[in-house]
Amino acid sequence: MASYPLSLLLLLIFTISFNHITAKNRQATVTHHHHHHVQENGPTTSLHRAYIALQAWKHVIYSDPKNFTSNWNGPNVCNYTGIYCAPYPNDTTIRVVAGIDLNHADIAGFLPDELGLLSELALIHLNSNRFCGILPKTLSKLSVLYELDISNNRFVGPFPSVVLSLPSLRYLDLRYNEFEGPLPPELFNKNLDAIFVNNNRFTSMIPPNLGSSTASVVVFANNRFGGCLPKSIAKFAHTLEELLLINTSISGCLPYELGFLYKLKVLDVSFNQIVGPIPYSLAGLSHLERLDLAHNKMSGIVPEGICVLPNLSNFTFSYNFFCEEQGACNNLTSKGIVFDDRRNCLPDKPLQRSKKECEAQKPVDCFEDSCGKPI
Repeated sequence: MASYPLSLLLLLIFTISFNHITAKNRQATVTHHHHHHVQENGPTTSLHRAYIALQAWKHVIYSDPKNFTSNWNGPNVCNYTGIYCAPYPNDTTIRVVAGIDLNHADIAGFLPDELGLLSELALIHLNSNRFCGILPKTLSKLSVLYELDISNNRFVGPFPSVVLSLPSLRYLDLRYNEFEGPLPPELFNKNLDAIFVNNNRFTSMIPPNLGSSTASVVVFANNRFGGCLPKSIAKFAHTLEELLLINTSISGCLPYELGFLYKLKVLDVSFNQIVGPIPYSLAGLSHLERLDLAHNKMSGIVPEGICVLPNLSNFTFSYNFFCEEQGACNNLTSKGIVFDDRRNCLPDKPLQRSKKECEAQKPVDCFEDSCGKPI
């Protein structure tokens, strides 16, 4: 998608989002539907609402070192830097504000309630700015919003529940902010393609309905969730391709159900408190390219079935307590696989843990309800 011009990409996203929300609203009468759009989305009315919203936004921006908003003057909002207009799908003679892209503008300020007036927005990209505060509840009026990227800002507060009311949302990127508290279970009931919540201050356990999500990419890294990876993750089988749980304080054993994720390409659970063995079920992940188990407390055997996966290119399991590498796992370098087995308990391998450390590690029962505890 990144190779297409933004204007073309925006038009495609806007059309998809509009068609999606229109299909959901077909129970409304044709007369009312037509009247609604003549009244609310005429060329003057829609762009005038956008003018009001953008002027209100400009007034709560207190630093714009790259002068992105210097030309946000006058009623011709389609000429504003970072503002993208598109033809209205039901009437191509009407133009509406369909996208905002202020990525890497380094703007400091707030998001005003008036942004809810931009009801035709399909795309909001605010990556790498200094916006702060909370997301206004009025964003719930953005019924065709397809992509929301507010990453690398200074937003605060609990998970912004307003995003749960956006019916067309498919791409959600909240990473690198100051959000805190638990993730709402409702997040995983939404029809999202990508969920990025990494590098915030989220806490509490990962909701048990995680597997209800339809996302292909889920990144939770660098939060403080704790608890175990829920077994419901097996329901992710038809969509999930990348799962990154780096440094999330999760513990217990890796669930056998991970082996059901037949589309999985990347699994990274490094820098956690995971115990127990590598599930043998992972040997069935034929699309797996990268597996990172480093810096945990895992033990037992490294199964040969994983080491012979056809697409594996990177397998890291350093800083654990593994005691044996089966078969082909002893010779991964010859296959061109990047691997790291340092600081384990592997006999005759260099750079391993001391005998005392290895003997102190207790075996783990992964069949306990507490998702893994010492025997």
